[in-house]
Amino acid sequence: MTTRTSIAGRWRAFAGVLVASSLLLVTACSGGGTTPGPTATSESSGPSTTASGSSSAAPSATPAASYKPADASGKAQNVPVPELPEAAKAETKEGLEAFARYWYALLNYAYETGDLSRVRAISSSACALCGKVFPGIEKWNSEGRWIVGATVNVHAVQSTFVRTNEGDFQVAIQSQQRAGSLKSPDGMDAQTVSESGMLGDLLVARYEKGSWTVQNVDRLGG
Repeated sequence: MTTRTSIAGRWRAFAGVLVASSLLLVTACSGGGTTPGPTATSESSGPSTTASGSSSAAPSATPAASYKPADASGKAQNVPVPELPEAAKAETKEGLEAFARYWYALLNYAYETGDLSRVRAISSSACALCGKVFPGIEKWNSEGRWIVGATVNVHAVQSTFVRTNEGDFQVAIQSQQRAGSLKSPDGMDAQTVSESGMLGDLLVARYEKGSWTVQNVDRLGG
């Protein structure tokens, strides 16, 4: 398990990289930052004429359920499930950074739905930030409660792609938590969430058996 002292030291090594690099603005791959909008439905083609001259209407496509973000009236509905990008399957610098964005997309999915199964499946039980954030997500998506907003907007992702002595790789993340509110079952605000300043996280990932897993994520300076 990576200690806070060692994490802080590693972050200082990354700080120069982040300052020297221009901000890599990203939209979360289906949710690590901006939540995807409604899924487009396909239009049915017009009537087709048969050899005998009669026409038959093509079957209509079943409309996909529209995504509806959480608001004062209730929790989010039909939230698209983030998909693992093809790039995130490779043991490369690009693959690691794409995987880091995917992890935050799954975190945002959990904020909106309360479903932590996907992000937990790729996270170690030793993940420090997980232990701090996951219980709150569970609480505020149970017993009629829900979360409006408060998701994470990822601004920059940067890795030097140098393997540590433990065989892991590190990724520096710059993000902000959006404003939002925690809703009681009666729809009243139990707590408001202000937009955060710029946050720094250090994500530690390992590549084994053809896929990445998160070993640790910790907030720097917090």
